[in-house]
Amino acid sequence: MARYNTPFEIHVHGQVSLRGDVTFENIQDALKPLWKYAGERSLADAAGSFYEDEPGIRFDSAEHLLQMCWTVEGDDDFRQALDEMCMNLNEVALTGAAIEVTFYDTEFEDEDEESDPEAESRDDFIMLFVGPDPAAIMQVQRDLLVQDVISLMERHFDGAELGGVVAAVDQLFSQRFNELVSSLQLGKPPRGSGGSGGMGHGGGRKPRHLH
Repeated sequence: MARYNTPFEIHVHGQVSLRGDVTFENIQDALKPLWKYAGERSLADAAGSFYEDEPGIRFDSAEHLLQMCWTVEGDDDFRQALDEMCMNLNEVALTGAAIEVTFYDTEFEDEDEESDPEAESRDDFIMLFVGPDPAAIMQVQRDLLVQDVISLMERHFDGAELGGVVAAVDQLFSQRFNELVSSLQLGKPPRGSGGSGGMGHGGGRKPRHLH
């Protein structure tokens, strides 16, 4: 269902490995915050993306995968739907997974920045994490951080020289996990805007995923 005067086009992108017993009905329940936000009555009705060249939301029952490359029109209140979705996906995920969410300012054009250097878009980018338990979530957070750090440092150092850097990252995540255990927070898996960081307001625009 079309929304009018929406400030953002919001793109949700990610792949979640699911438990073998998860059914389409389970996924429909887990993603209810998304399809309800889109104004639809079911996941099937909302699965198609705002852009026809995007696959939308797909459940692969044979491979036990949820794949999302889906855009919806919306506002900042979509963040609440994302919070609810992540909590639901924690219940059906087999392993940890990262979900990228990009908010594109529909009222800002690249020409605006060229004509007015002070102009700033409201684009935003967040990384969400889901998983069956905190250890699984931290594992995918750790893997993404290692990839980012290695990619950055390989511009200056040989990959074989970076073992100590990876070990330091592992130590940081081990410390965080131990703190979670000791503070009895295991029942509330950490998630939110971590990982790759955000798109700075007014910076270069992140291109849409194309498939």
